[in-house]
Amino acid sequence: MSANPLTELGVGIGWRSEIAGPLAKLPGLRFCEVVAESLPCDGPLPAPLRRLVEDGVTVVPHGTRLSLGGTQPLDPHRVRHFASAADMLGAPLVSEHIAFVRAGGLEAGHLLPLPRTREALDVLEHNVRALQGELDVPIALEPIAALFDWPDNELDEADWLTELLDRTGAWLLLDVANVYANARNRGQDPLDLLDRLPLERVAYVHVAGGAEHEGLYHDTHTATTPPEVLALVTELCARRRPPALMLERDGDYPPAEQLYAELDAIALAAGVPSPRSHEPITRSRVTRSTR
Repeated sequence: MSANPLTELGVGIGWRSEIAGPLAKLPGLRFCEVVAESLPCDGPLPAPLRRLVEDGVTVVPHGTRLSLGGTQPLDPHRVRHFASAADMLGAPLVSEHIAFVRAGGLEAGHLLPLPRTREALDVLEHNVRALQGELDVPIALEPIAALFDWPDNELDEADWLTELLDRTGAWLLLDVANVYANARNRGQDPLDLLDRLPLERVAYVHVAGGAEHEGLYHDTHTATTPPEVLALVTELCARRRPPALMLERDGDYPPAEQLYAELDAIALAAGVPSPRSHEPITRSRVTRSTR
């Protein structure tokens, strides 16, 4: 197995233009992720993001629209854009979702789950390998938060994901908020999945908050990370600490101090320094914000 393309980067955050100011003031920030489709095809990068790159912050482009699980051929324009984003950022890695977003010429507008079958694995393997052929860097694949399971699943999630990684040689982008959401909605123990995944294949980790609606937990990225997800971060790191963890926030942005406090809480749960300083934090410094 090749070495993880990411070094020890600690806790980072998803770069969004709405919070570019607060992020620029984090002295210990070493890792960010940006939605690939939000970047211009031929540049230039947004000035605040460019300054982070120039300051040595590792920035990973995160795709949302390639539809790697779809039976339609990958859109060459989208693939070129994705590869261009990695080049502009000088990224050591890219990431995309294990999902499909279009079928029969229709756009779903959402990340949709795949049946956990070997036929679906064949499609994924073909598309991932086609994408890898256009990239100069490795790719990490992210399992999504799914509100339903297909009735014809042949494999459970751990076996299905492990076979996908074995077939493609890809890395795993593990979203612990998705692990929590799926386990809660399925009535399962999230630790069962953590104990069976190949954690040595985890490139980095997503952390986020969500909300319950009509009996289902939705991974919204618009709320503070709940204690249950932070507990999963601790459990994961006790098993194998990933080189980087990242807070996802995609709306309803809190004041800067609340955002910093959430980063502190993730760092504490993982046992690593907070990006608001270069020093490890202690529990007395973490002030959990409520919304």
